[in-house]
Amino acid sequence: MELAHSLLLNEEAYNQLGEVQKAEFIFEWLRYLEKLLLATSRNDVREKQKTLVEQLLSLLNSSPGPPTRKLLAKNLAILYSIGDTFSVHEAIDKCNDLIRSKDDSPSYLPTKLAAVVCLGSLYKKLGRILGNTFTDTVGNILKAMKSAESQGRYEIMLSLQNILNGLGAAAAPCHRDVYKAARSCLTDRSMAVRCAAAKCLLELQNEAIFMWSTDLDSVATLCFKSFEGSNYDVRISVSKLLGIILAKAVISKHPGTAASRQSIRRVSLEEVLELLGTGFLRGSSGFLRASGDMLKGTSSVSRDVRVGVTQAYVVFVSTLGGAWLEKNFAAFFSHILSLVSQSHPKATQTQIDAVCCRRCVSFILRTTIGGLLGEKAQLAAVKDICQAIWKLKKVMDVAASQHMLVCALQELGNLIHNLGTTAAPLLQDSSTGLLDSILSVILHPSISVRLAAAWCLHCIAVALPSYLTPLLDRCLERLTGHKSSPEAVTGFSFAVAALLGAVKHCPLGIPHGKGKIIMTLAEDLLCSAAQNSRLSAQRTQAGWLLISALMTLGPAVVSHHLARVLLLWKCVFPPSPKDLETEKSRGDSFTWQVTLEGRAGALCAIKSFVSHCGDLLTEEVIQRLLPPLPCAVDLLTQLSSILKMYGSPLKTPSVVYRQRLYELLILLPPETYEGNLCAILRELAADLTAPDIQVAASTFLLPPLCHQDDLLILSPLLRETDHRFIEEQLLLGNGVACGSLEYDPYSIYEKDVEGDSVPKPLPPALSVISSASKLFGVVCAHVGETQRLLILEQLLDSIKHTKGARQQVVQLHVVSSVSSFLKYVAGSKGCLGPEEMKRFALTLVTGALESPNPLLRCAAAESWARLAQVVDDGAFAAGLAQVSFDKLKSARDVVTRTGHSLALGSLHRYLGGISSSQHLNSCIAILYTLAQDSTSPDVQTWALHSLSLIIDSAGPLYYVHVEPTLSLIIMLLLNVPPTHAEVHQSLGRCLNALITTLGPELQGNSTSISTLRTSCLLGCAVMQDNPDCLVQAQAISCLQQLHMFAPRHVNLSSLVSCLCEILLDNSVLVNLCSPYLLLRRAVLACLRQLVQREAAEVSEHAVMLAKDSREELTPDANIREVGLEGALLILLDKETDERLCHDIKETLNYMLTSMAVEKLSLWLKLCKDVLAASADFTAVTCVDTMQEEEGDKGDDASVLTTRRDEKSHPFTNPRWATRVFAAECVCRIINQCENANSAHFDIALAQEMKKRDSRNDFLVLHLADLIRMAFMAATDHSDQLRLSGLEMLLVVIRRFATVPEPEFPGHVILEQYQANVGAALRPAFTSETPPDVTAKACQVCSAWIASGVVSDLNDLRRVHQLLVSSLTKIQAGKEALSHLYNESASTMEILAVLKAWAEVYIIAVQRHKNHRQPLKTTTCLEDSIRNGSCSSDGLLDLVYADLGTLSRLWLAALQDFALLTLPSEFASQLPAEGGAFYTAETSENAKLHYYNSWALILHATALWLTSTGFVVADPDEGASNLSRPVTPTSMCQGSSSGATIKSPEDVYTDRFHLILGISVEFLCSLRSDATMESITACLHALQALLDVPWPRSKIGSDQDLGIELLNVLHRVILTRESPSIQLASLEVVRQIICAAQEHVKEKRRSAEVDDGAAEKETLPEFGEGKDTGGLVPGKSLVFATLELCVCILVRQLPELNPKLTGSPGVKATKPQILLEDGSRLVSAALVILSELPAVCSPEGSISILPTILYLTIGVLRETAVKLPGGQLSSTVAASLQALKGILSSPMARAEKSRTAWTDLLRSALTTILDCWDPVDETHQELDEVSLLTAITVFILSTSPEVTTIPCLQKRCIDKFKATLEIKDPVVQIKTYQLLHSIFQYPNPAVSYPYIYSLASCIMEKLQEIDKRKPENTAELQIFQEGIKVLETLVTVAEEHHRSQLVACLLPILISFLLDENSLGSATSIMRNLHDFALQNLMQIGPQYSSVFKSLVASSPALKARLEAAIKGNQESVKVKIPTSKYTKSPGKNSSIQLKTSFL
Repeated sequence: MELAHSLLLNEEAYNQLGEVQKAEFIFEWLRYLEKLLLATSRNDVREKQKTLVEQLLSLLNSSPGPPTRKLLAKNLAILYSIGDTFSVHEAIDKCNDLIRSKDDSPSYLPTKLAAVVCLGSLYKKLGRILGNTFTDTVGNILKAMKSAESQGRYEIMLSLQNILNGLGAAAAPCHRDVYKAARSCLTDRSMAVRCAAAKCLLELQNEAIFMWSTDLDSVATLCFKSFEGSNYDVRISVSKLLGIILAKAVISKHPGTAASRQSIRRVSLEEVLELLGTGFLRGSSGFLRASGDMLKGTSSVSRDVRVGVTQAYVVFVSTLGGAWLEKNFAAFFSHILSLVSQSHPKATQTQIDAVCCRRCVSFILRTTIGGLLGEKAQLAAVKDICQAIWKLKKVMDVAASQHMLVCALQELGNLIHNLGTTAAPLLQDSSTGLLDSILSVILHPSISVRLAAAWCLHCIAVALPSYLTPLLDRCLERLTGHKSSPEAVTGFSFAVAALLGAVKHCPLGIPHGKGKIIMTLAEDLLCSAAQNSRLSAQRTQAGWLLISALMTLGPAVVSHHLARVLLLWKCVFPPSPKDLETEKSRGDSFTWQVTLEGRAGALCAIKSFVSHCGDLLTEEVIQRLLPPLPCAVDLLTQLSSILKMYGSPLKTPSVVYRQRLYELLILLPPETYEGNLCAILRELAADLTAPDIQVAASTFLLPPLCHQDDLLILSPLLRETDHRFIEEQLLLGNGVACGSLEYDPYSIYEKDVEGDSVPKPLPPALSVISSASKLFGVVCAHVGETQRLLILEQLLDSIKHTKGARQQVVQLHVVSSVSSFLKYVAGSKGCLGPEEMKRFALTLVTGALESPNPLLRCAAAESWARLAQVVDDGAFAAGLAQVSFDKLKSARDVVTRTGHSLALGSLHRYLGGISSSQHLNSCIAILYTLAQDSTSPDVQTWALHSLSLIIDSAGPLYYVHVEPTLSLIIMLLLNVPPTHAEVHQSLGRCLNALITTLGPELQGNSTSISTLRTSCLLGCAVMQDNPDCLVQAQAISCLQQLHMFAPRHVNLSSLVSCLCEILLDNSVLVNLCSPYLLLRRAVLACLRQLVQREAAEVSEHAVMLAKDSREELTPDANIREVGLEGALLILLDKETDERLCHDIKETLNYMLTSMAVEKLSLWLKLCKDVLAASADFTAVTCVDTMQEEEGDKGDDASVLTTRRDEKSHPFTNPRWATRVFAAECVCRIINQCENANSAHFDIALAQEMKKRDSRNDFLVLHLADLIRMAFMAATDHSDQLRLSGLEMLLVVIRRFATVPEPEFPGHVILEQYQANVGAALRPAFTSETPPDVTAKACQVCSAWIASGVVSDLNDLRRVHQLLVSSLTKIQAGKEALSHLYNESASTMEILAVLKAWAEVYIIAVQRHKNHRQPLKTTTCLEDSIRNGSCSSDGLLDLVYADLGTLSRLWLAALQDFALLTLPSEFASQLPAEGGAFYTAETSENAKLHYYNSWALILHATALWLTSTGFVVADPDEGASNLSRPVTPTSMCQGSSSGATIKSPEDVYTDRFHLILGISVEFLCSLRSDATMESITACLHALQALLDVPWPRSKIGSDQDLGIELLNVLHRVILTRESPSIQLASLEVVRQIICAAQEHVKEKRRSAEVDDGAAEKETLPEFGEGKDTGGLVPGKSLVFATLELCVCILVRQLPELNPKLTGSPGVKATKPQILLEDGSRLVSAALVILSELPAVCSPEGSISILPTILYLTIGVLRETAVKLPGGQLSSTVAASLQALKGILSSPMARAEKSRTAWTDLLRSALTTILDCWDPVDETHQELDEVSLLTAITVFILSTSPEVTTIPCLQKRCIDKFKATLEIKDPVVQIKTYQLLHSIFQYPNPAVSYPYIYSLASCIMEKLQEIDKRKPENTAELQIFQEGIKVLETLVTVAEEHHRSQLVACLLPILISFLLDENSLGSATSIMRNLHDFALQNLMQIGPQYSSVFKSLVASSPALKARLEAAIKGNQESVKVKIPTSKYTKSPGKNSSIQLKTSFL
């Protein structure tokens, strides 16, 4: 293929190829040429133009296929437009000659068609340059059309469209001719020709004025005719044509000049609407020619015309646009409604017609009002519709107005449903009277109107949950009050049922008590039904309807009423068969009607119970459900005889009864009705083959039984389209009614399958068949085999014995039942039964495979495969395949060939490649042949579809066939005419399957793979150019697959531009883009995948495309301005399909994740535009609230004023859902920035970086915008948006709270926005705000107060006041809050308020602590420590006022939580009335809210109890001084009566156990979803608790409790990796050990006091280990602590575990330094270890000492790393500290443990010494200083007997000696310091040996320094430390040795003195040394004067030096302080001193 990439065709290469490759080669060359020509310079093109033209024209004769001819024509046109145009006329003549040719043979056809296409392309590109040749050309083409077949007509129409496009107005002379030709094509028998003609006429109307003026009527009539017998594509094309022409007629401004001499008539809107209305009502029979049929009143407009006209209405309004619709709404609306009024009885003469017309009207209203109007205009529309309803209600004639009312009510419901809470102002506006109008219509005489009104109420309740309860109350009240009116009983029962159905869409629910009221009312209705025969039917229906609807509320509500329901169920059926017999003989027609109604209702109620309350279906309940079932089945078998007795009035009730029973049985497990299986089976068989069924409604029965993929090859109507709502009726066929609510009122409470539209149940006669066939599958699988055989035989016979149309119907029913049987058996892995069964099933399915109904063939093919699957025998499957092979070989008819080819594919799908490859080969061979059968596109389609299934299921087995299949696909793609779109769609599926099979191998570079890849890409290119949208969708999904497997080989820029063109195609249809839903879905699925990998590239390509393209390409979404992101946001706002919207959101999320940080401004601007474009009233209100709040802060108001840039706005009135998405995007953007540059949250850094490079952009610079967006969202009318806005505010506060304001040090940047925050929060605390919004706002309040942004208390009070107001509101407990919602909603609100207060209180306490002890590190939430400048106690004072109330409410909430978390077996012990804040019935829903808030409340309560130190005796004391009432919760009095007043001690104990119990319960079973926040809060609560003595004493005295707590904390540490949680846990452990220590101390003290000193010997041992020293795991606190500490230490330092290191003792490894978190954990563990001996008895301490020492020394060993400057790492410091604590433990000296301790401590010291000289010389890295310090700690802290034994002492001394020799000055300094402390040790036994050994050594060192004088500060320090050591020696020495020591010391000191001359020039080091020496001499001289004097006397040199130094010193002092008045004679002073002292 590479050879095809040249400017001229490489003929040499071309001629060597085979036929198929040639076509491929040409196509590839043309594709390349198109790109090349546009990129080549004009001169180069001109050079080769002649040859190129010749090559291209010669291709015309090589019979090019459709895609090739299109490309060929395009290239020719481009070539002439770039190169010279002089030879173009020859080309045109040549084409014309080819067209004129008389050759009619099929082989010449492609050449003719290619010539036609070339002409179109040339004229389109070159236009008027071609001058006057066009008249001949057009004449020639039109002449050719007369004899052309459909392909020719199709291409001619498209070519004419191109010619008209290119010539524009210049083509006027031909307009009429073209118009005439196109008219005839518009009603052509080929659908593709009709579409092409519509396109041609659409082009024509641009210039041909007559089409939308004089000929308007005839154009319209023509379009109506064209709709007859049309398909979906034709309806789309023709409706587009008609809609645009009519729109043009309405808006055209006709030129008044003489040029328009034709007398143009103006067309008014009324006339246009009248014209469309005529088409809708009378179809294509014209205006005057009322045919005979019409006069007789028999003809009804065919449905396809009506649907076509409906679409034309939509196009008409969409073309005129939303603004036009807003202006003309009233006229348009009344016209549309009039279509179903009684003035046109034709449209609504039968119910079936009426339902269909209503659907069309609803569709028009839904798509125009719902799709084109913004929210503001929709609100206005709602008012108009309301007025229309008032007017229609007054019309006396019921029939006249009923259908109009139904349509108006449904549209009203839909509008409000979509507006959501934005519609709230409308309902509050009394002038509209919206609710009154709907409630008044509920009494309308027509049942369909009553149902529509009820549905409308349902929509209002879903949109505005706050209206749900009031509406329910009103309806229940009316229902109770009007029990005697039949209309009221049915109408209001419908309304109540519809409202109950809305509850599941409203998370806040309804009050629990409503269930009881409804149940009582329903019982009352059922009981009173018999009293009044006029009302009995209605009351019975109403009663059961209410009970059925009540079941949807779920188990929590139903469980309370279940017994009554079951009783009613039992009573509705006679107890025994005998009673049924007597019943039969008694009643009359009417009583039977009521009875059947009642029993059907009861069945429905039980069905509703089973499907909505599965949890209640216990064994016991099922047993109570069963008894009436046999009787219900008995009645079923008797129905036919009852019908005979009482005639037709019972017909419908009996069908309904059947259907209800079948539906219930489908839901119940078959075991429950085992005894009745045979009877049921017989009834089902009779139903399925009943003689009176005429309608073959295959479209609702079969699709569920076919495979989803197979439906694609059938009618496109089975696919999802935007017009599904109206197109459905065409599927069902003319005689069948569409679904509608009045067919089954019980469906009003069911959740609708398709989004928010009205439920559409089918008529009972149809739905009973569908239920019967489903149930047949289940029952047939459960009866005995003989029974099964009999039934199948019977069904087969019934097919044989019927004839004609009836036979088709019966066959359809039987096949669908048998299919569902096979499906059920296959699913439940059952078996089929005897051989006979196989034979019967086979006969049945084979018959259906050859049925003329394609759907039936499809279902049969599925059953064929299921049969093989059930039989599960290779030979049988092979036999089935063989049957199909034989049929396909012999049969010639389309039906058999399509059926059996699909059967082969299905077999493969279910049995995976039918095991043998030979079958695969023969299958593929046959399907290849069928796929090339060009005489029948159907056969090709089915065969190719089947092939795609085989490719899919064969997997790797298919590799051998990939090449031939691919070349077959390419050949067909290049040759099948575009008119056969369905063949192309199947080809696309095959290609897709092939790409999947090849998979990642497509990346390979071998020749074969690259050839395959090129072919795949070529196939995609062909499909992309196909005019059919679904083929384009296939192309896109193929490219998507290719991009997944071989991304480098897919050209991203062309793919993205193709996607964007489709997505933003300037189509005028409702949606912004292609009218095909499936194509839009494919585009978005592809885009979504592309942006996951390469978001930035995709975005760039899209913008590039927008820049390159012409202006008019994207009228709606200008990518240039808003980028692809903005275009997608606009699309999201317009799009209604859920799946598409989901994909758009995903795509935007991926783009945001990868690009938001780089394109910050663009994203924030988009979100801001969407949020700012909301309905203007919000913006205005927010400014008012701001102004009053700010007063003088005018600068802030400007942030929030309404926008002025209305004009440049890309987003017009976005819907609330889009605005919510934008708000969520902002939160995501903030999160993304958090992971990016820190400058996003640092304004100084951001401004600096912005200065450096203006392209830099940081979030903090947009803070004003963020606040503004959050404010706009938080104060909107839409509740969902308010929630998102508050969430955004919360995120902003949390992220920016700590960002300082550089201009005002000490302040933070958010401070300037406090007014805005206050204003955004205030509306959420009004009384009518829903609880979920208030709860969210509380969270924001507490975050704002806790953030520490506001330091001034007066400013804080604004927000604090909001919390205070809500506290007042909730004090009345669960009783006082709103009764609009479920009780759990008020629980949520109360807990949110308490949680918010808890958070504020915790922060206040922490700030207070930090303020009091700024240096002490407090254990608190680190992230919350803000060094806020606020007065620390201020906040605490604010909270303090309410603390009494709060503490009581907190305790009540915790008690509730404790009760709710009890296991289910304690349910019986729970209080019957519920807790303080929840009711018993709603406890399940309430649990969730408690889970969300308990942790902070627990922490706050613990802090409060701590602050009172458990000394507030009576809980009422704190509250007595409060002015507010406080809830009298039964807190602290337990469940017993209030009479027994507890002692304070008991109250504390209860509270203590409450907090401890909740904490332990939570911590010991941490769920995976437990938040970090809860765990931390829980641990902090425990810490707070143990901060106070009283709880500590409780823990200390109860050892089991302590152990339990430790084990729980151990689990927390094991399961949670977070260092902060582990540290908090360790802090609690430390407190527990302290508590135990205190307890032991206390016991020892009291024992000593009691026993007196005399009997000391007999004192019992306190502490763990008692007398034996044994610690029992599980019973020992110390053991538990050790486990926990070991766990922490080994996790940080695995080397500590000998098992891990693999050696018993010390394994030498390099010491390591831990990270900060690790060090803190290790240090904390060591602190705990060192505390342990104090908890033990002396014997116990001996048991644990080795472990503790091992661990402590281990940490020292593993972390003793040398650090610069001789610092010790934090872990080493901690281990030394711990060692000191252990060594100085009293246990080391206690008589019972002394000797053992001494031994152990000696061993420990040995271990430390061994660290130095390990066995193998690896441990060289250890820090000597750390080890020396450890030795020193031993020497100083233990009793002398440990360290004074000679061997150890010698080793220690050696270590010191060795260290003194180390050259490192730092080590030397540290060594001197340590020796200094040892020499000072008071016990000579310890210190003397060191002095003897080391003093001389030190002396030598000092003398050495003395000789060479120190050179740097380090040496100076060494010298100073050495001198200090010597001085210590002097003080320690015995009297008679002192003089010798002083005599050694003085010369060294004096030698460093300088005289006055050298002092000036000395270095700073020498001067420091001089000062130091002088100072020391001054001290030593007076102390040892005698030695001093004699020494000075004996050495004149020393004396001279000393005097000189002193003199020099005095001089320098003079120099230094010449001005001081005290310096009279400092020299003298000092010299006098000296003389008196020494000399």
